[in-house]
Amino acid sequence: MSITPTEALVRCIEHREIFHDEMLSLWRKLMSGELTPVQIAGLTMGLRVKKETIGEIAAAAQIMREFATKVPVADQTNLVDIVGTGGDSSHTFNISTASMFVAAAAGARVAKHGGRSVSSSSGAADVLEAFGANINLGPDKVAQCLAETGIGFMFAPNHHAAMKHAAPVRKELGVRTIFNILGPLTNPAGAPNQLLGVFHPDLVGIQVRVLERLGSR
Repeated sequence: MSITPTEALVRCIEHREIFHDEMLSLWRKLMSGELTPVQIAGLTMGLRVKKETIGEIAAAAQIMREFATKVPVADQTNLVDIVGTGGDSSHTFNISTASMFVAAAAGARVAKHGGRSVSSSSGAADVLEAFGANINLGPDKVAQCLAETGIGFMFAPNHHAAMKHAAPVRKELGVRTIFNILGPLTNPAGAPNQLLGVFHPDLVGIQVRVLERLGSR
């Protein structure tokens, strides 16, 4: 079932949900470059004002996973991602990256998916670059690092090329959108276990339900 961007925006204005199949179709168009910047801005802000539902978030995450450049990890047993949504304006140090090293030292296999700073003083990519790490490894090299060290870092822009259609809009808007919520849900290595931080208490229960729908633990 499809829905036009205008119809979706009207739903948001009327505080009505965009159904799962409609969201799948709409988000596939967005990720394929079929929506204009104005349509993307209207849709993402409409969803934010209405408040994104579990079904809408899960559908959008499903499409982003579909378009992602995957990291080939044969054994996903005990594979974990430690990540936050960002956007909480706390201006903390990068807690999730520090946690990645602690968890890996304790024996966990951490497939961390992240980018540059959103609300903290530094993002995962910023921290790792400061350590001298190469954050631009290809999928096979990330898988090799994961196998050899227990840590594999996936720099989000390298694995979500389709986000190029939305990135300029996000930057120009300069406010939180559904994409802040989606980033942690779209791990390119398919990590089934997630330790996830969120930017608002109201989002905790929603993200738990979304993760359940996506098959995470």
